[in-house]
Parts: sequence; structure tokens; C-alpha cells
Amino acid sequence: MHFNELNLSQEIITAVEELGFLEMTDIQKESIPLLMQGADVVGRSNTGTGKTAAFGIPAVESITEADRKSVAVLILCPTRELAMQACEEIRKFAKYKRIVKTTAIYGGASMERQIMELKRGANIVIGTPGRVMDHIRRRTLKLDKLRTVILDEADEMLNMGFREDIEAILSEIPEERQTVLFSATMPPEILAITEKYQREPVHIKIKSAQKTVESVKQFYFMVAMGRKTDALKLLLKAYSLEAVMVFCNTKKMVDELTEELVKSGIHAAGLHGDMKQIQRTQVMNSFKSKAITVLVATDVAARGIDVSGIDAVFNYDIPQDNEYYIHRIGRTGRAGHDGTAYTLITNRRQQYELKDIAKYVKADITELPLPEKADIIALKKDELVKNIAQMPSVQENCSDILDKLASMGIDYREIALRLINERLQKEIAGLPEFDMPKPLKKGKKSGAKTVKIDINIGRNKRIAPNFILGALVDATGMSGQDFGKIDIFDNHTTVEIPEDETDYILESTNSLKINGNKVEIKLYKGNSVSEKKSRKTEKQFKPDRRKSAYGNRKKADVFNDYIPNRRKRIKKRH
Repeated sequence: MHFNELNLSQEIITAVEELGFLEMTDIQKESIPLLMQGADVVGRSNTGTGKTAAFGIPAVESITEADRKSVAVLILCPTRELAMQACEEIRKFAKYKRIVKTTAIYGGASMERQIMELKRGANIVIGTPGRVMDHIRRRTLKLDKLRTVILDEADEMLNMGFREDIEAILSEIPEERQTVLFSATMPPEILAITEKYQREPVHIKIKSAQKTVESVKQFYFMVAMGRKTDALKLLLKAYSLEAVMVFCNTKKMVDELTEELVKSGIHAAGLHGDMKQIQRTQVMNSFKSKAITVLVATDVAARGIDVSGIDAVFNYDIPQDNEYYIHRIGRTGRAGHDGTAYTLITNRRQQYELKDIAKYVKADITELPLPEKADIIALKKDELVKNIAQMPSVQENCSDILDKLASMGIDYREIALRLINERLQKEIAGLPEFDMPKPLKKGKKSGAKTVKIDINIGRNKRIAPNFILGALVDATGMSGQDFGKIDIFDNHTTVEIPEDETDYILESTNSLKINGNKVEIKLYKGNSVSEKKSRKTEKQFKPDRRKSAYGNRKKADVFNDYIPNRRKRIKKRH
């Protein structure tokens, strides 16, 4: 269905055609007619499916001459970036409809400037819940003539703790209004809001997961614990990408990873909610202008970012929600271009989580081997050959430089080798100097050689075998069956492991915590003095195997107690 088939004004049709919009997406086709009729709508659709146009076009179309000096439409968004992005898009739709005036209000920006824009007569306001509430309290935002309120990314607003602000705003506006809600997921909190504040809403559910990711090739790398940063550096150097987004689950991880990448000579910058607005704007401008090639961000900070030409997305941390995965990889593969998404995982538990994500998005996520440093150097050499072969012929005569160098005993071949080597070294600078440990692929084979590892924690910390085994399985991704006998002594514990997995296990557990205690793990060297004492103690206090559920008494005692009672029951029967 095309936009010109709708009952839209010519001003909007012209603006939409200029933007290159021809055929409507599913969410637009379902939502726009209903919103133009004034119905309350609950739209469930993922990011990248055209939601902004779905509610933005009807919002612009609804503005009349009577709305020149009053707010008729309020749009709530979870983040500053999304509010700014939505405002920018809506302005494009309203390009030829002069009576429409939009403004974005959000935290971290000048309050005075926003007050001035509101006083000039904005009739469509897009803002974050916290700043909207600030303006309502100051009486600088009057909503007494509001006709439509739209909650965009409602689930994310609730995740960020905006429920009280949202309900306060909804209670401040006229009851006779149109209430529209868009959300990627539909948790109980969203349903509670729809029941309380909407009137007979029409529910629209668009199954767009497959459409959102079908243009994105998806891969994952299995990486040893503690080596994800080095792995990421290798991949960024190997693929020579011009625009990359890297996602982390925490703000702290964004800061730490960005610092490490910059130290390696990678043009990277971080983006998260604790940054001031001016910093966020500078980072985004640098990313859009290609001054930085790698943007490291949290999920919340990245909401609303719409940058074209992103070559690849890296999930440094596996996302905490399946929907987040779709939001992340939806940053690449847009506007008809192919994209690529890579995920770094460290154990089998995460491998199972990724399989669940693959089922959810109905796509294959294929494992790739991590490239070796030698492979990357060979790749860079091939690129250098192609680049030199494509260079234009030298116009200016530089033979005098060659003659001078030749007079110094440096021949032409040596000159070329020096220049090529200098360029190659710049290309491979910052590559990690290590052999990447390979995670376990198969369990312990019967009859395979075993060794023991020594863990510096024991009964003195009230450690049980299940604590030890659970921590090892979680850190390594191996099966519990891959580990053998566990001996717990007073001050340490030994665990039997497959000999051929020793390096990997020690590598994966270098920052391990067991029951809240940070531990050190090393290869077991043999019986210690404390271990011998511990073994003697075990013999002295060896438990009585004849104990029963009746306590510490022996089975014989319990049986003797039981006999008289049994005789009494027999007498009663007769």
C-alpha cells in the first residue's frame, strides 16, 4: 500500500515523496488509518520498522489553524537521542505544512532555551518524561488543550524507572484525548497502563523480527574468559571497518573498553547515560563525520540513534534481553544495504543463550574461528598490494631522490621495502601479542589423562563441592562431567581435570569467585603439610555410616525402638 492511497494532505504527500517513502511498512499500514480516525492504539513492533512515521504522519496531519498557540500532540520518549531523532523526523514530514511547529524538550539541555521555544507556540512537543514533568511543574508546558499523547518505546521507559512520571503526566492531561502506545515488548506494566488510561484500544502486533534482521549476517566467536578485549582488537584490525558500533551491558564496561581501544590506536569513543548532553552530541557528530570509527555504547544510550552506513555491530556483552539483540543488530543492514553482526561469548552457557536468541529472531548465528595474528598480517599485505597496484602513475619527477639514496648505497628495492614496511607496521600496530586459548569443544574422553588443579579455599570458608563445580562450569563453559574428583581440605581444594584442557581452564578462571570469595587457581604440585593434617583429621572424625534419618543414633538402636511398637500393632489386630 502506498502513502498516496491514504487520505493525506498534499503537503504531507509531497514531503513523504521527497524523503523517498513509497510503500508503507506493516506498522504504518496498520496504524496510520486508525490514528487518523482518532482511535486509541497499542502498537507492538520492533525498532527499524518505521514506527516514527507511523505516529508522526498522523500527528502532523492532525494540526489545524486552531492549534497555532497550543500544544495539541505530546510524544514521550525514553532518551534524549530518541526525542531529538523523532523531532527531526517529524519536522521533515511537516516541511510544507507551515502551521506545524515542533520542539524537543529533554534533560541535559538549556531549560531557558526550551522555555523560549514553548512560548513561541509549539503544537507538537517531543520529550523525555522527566523534563516534561519539570516543565509542567514550572507551568511552562500547558497541556489543557492536548488532543493526543503518544508513548514511544513504552517498555524502555518503564525499564528506566519512568512509570511514576508517565502516570503523573497522563493524569494531568484532558480525559477526552487519544492515547497511543508503541512498544517492542508487552510486559504486565504496559498492559496495566493500557487498561487504566486507554479507551477500547486497538491492538496491532507486527511480527517483524525476521524482517528487521534478514539483511544482517550474524556470527559469533568463542573467546577465552578475560580475552574479549584482545579478541575485539584483532577483529577490528582484521576487517578494516569504517563505521562500527560495539554494545556493552554496563556504563563502566563502556568506559573501560573505550579506553583500551584508544590505547591500541583505534579511533573509538563511548556513549552512555552518565555523559553530559554536550559530550554526547560531540561523540555523535564525530561518529557521523567518520572522525571516530568505533562507537561503544549501552543499549539505552543507543536508543534513537540513526546513523546510516554502519558496517558492523559487535555484541561485546551478550544482550540481557532478546529484544535488545534485535535493537542492536538493527543498526546495520539498513536502507537496502547488507550488514554484519558479531557476538563474543566465553562459555557454553552463553552459547545456549545465543541459540535461544537465534530461535527468537528465526536466523542462523554461525560460529567463526578467531583469526590469528599471522592471518591478519597476511591479509594486510594483500590489501597493501592491491592499494599500491591501484595508485596513479607518478606525475612529478622524483628520480633525483632515488639517485641521492642510490649514492648512499641504498638500492631501489631496499627503498621500496622500507616504505612498504613502514606502512604495514602502521596497519598492524596494536595487535595483541598472545596466542588465543581455544575453548573446550568436547567433553573428557574416557581413559584420557588427567591432572589436578589447586584452589586456595577450603572448609575454612564453608565451601561445598557443588560450590566448586558450579563456579568451574560457569567460568569455563565445560560440562560438570568434564571434571573429576573434588577433594576439599581445611585451607585448599583439589579438582581433577582433563590434562589437555589445563591451559584453557587456568586461563578461564584467572578472576574466579567462589561463594563470594576471590580465589587463586594453579596446577596442583602434590601433598602439602596442611593436606596431610587435614587427612588425619578426617580419619579421627570419620562419620558413622550407620546414621539414619532419626539423627545420630545407629540403625540398630532405631530398629530396637521400632520392635515394641510393631508388637503393639500386631496385638491390636488380633
